Amino acid sequence: MRSLINILDLTVEEIDELLAVAEDIIANRSKYSEICHGKKLATLFFEPSTRTRLSFEAAMMELGGNVLGFSEAQSSSASKGETVADTTRVVSCYADIIAMRHPKEGAPLVASMYSSVPVINAGDGGHNHPTQTLTDLLTIKRKKGKLSDFTIGFCGDLKFGRTVHSLIQALSRYTGIKIVLISPDELKLPSYIKNDVLKKNNIEYVQTDSLEKVLPDLDVLYMTRVQKERFLSEEEYIRLRDSYILTKAKLKNAKEDLSILHPLPRVNEISTDVDEDSRACYFEQALNGKFVRMAPILKLLEITVD
Repeated sequence: MRSLINILDLTVEEIDELLAVAEDIIANRSKYSEICHGKKLATLFFEPSTRTRLSFEAAMMELGGNVLGFSEAQSSSASKGETVADTTRVVSCYADIIAMRHPKEGAPLVASMYSSVPVINAGDGGHNHPTQTLTDLLTIKRKKGKLSDFTIGFCGDLKFGRTVHSLIQALSRYTGIKIVLISPDELKLPSYIKNDVLKKNNIEYVQTDSLEKVLPDLDVLYMTRVQKERFLSEEEYIRLRDSYILTKAKLKNAKEDLSILHPLPRVNEISTDVDEDSRACYFEQALNGKFVRMAPILKLLEITVD
């Protein structure tokens, strides 16, 4: 039995295979509509979520399966002190596969060690978010036609942003990727990502605190919000939350075929006047999340389509 905790759990070939399955689902939705009939997905969300939880639920429903679970820790026995291990042991008696989000790094990994069914990490603290990474990769691939030889800028909260960490890890295994890190000093990419991923894989990267200066060089811009829930000090959050705001005016110097991604939710880091720009891809990205989550559900349940 296999789980998906980290994007590095997948080989490049497996990532490409999952993206191919997702694209086939988009093109042939009826072919997949009842393939998980009789199967149940448990969504164990100990942390608030809209897109990830609902897209997992929609993914399983579109595959013909059923969904059970909870959307906050307070509505589970965790509020009584039950451990992640025990919760997982119990829930795996009722479901065929589990998607778990947890504020503590490593919780889904612990869950996978005690579960009798596959576990998918739906986000753990500031660590990993592998299915969001698959969503991002699918969006880039459908926009650029490839996952190599382009320049991507990551802007905003690079310190706590698990989506940023996971996507950098994934892209480091493709060729010709150049990375631009745009953040204030307080929210820079952690040194372990720079040392263990970028430097180790000889990925070309630069760091800057100016979005405007590097915007003309980017093929993909990955915006992130400054995450209030990761800060110990509200004063520090308020000071940094408006560090970068992308507006239509700032896009005048950007490439015509720039692709703007954002894992959502946004607060104010992308102005609503960008939404109608042809370069804005974040709502399409959210839709891709539903289709791409269908692929690992099928893979981990070992269900194939002829």
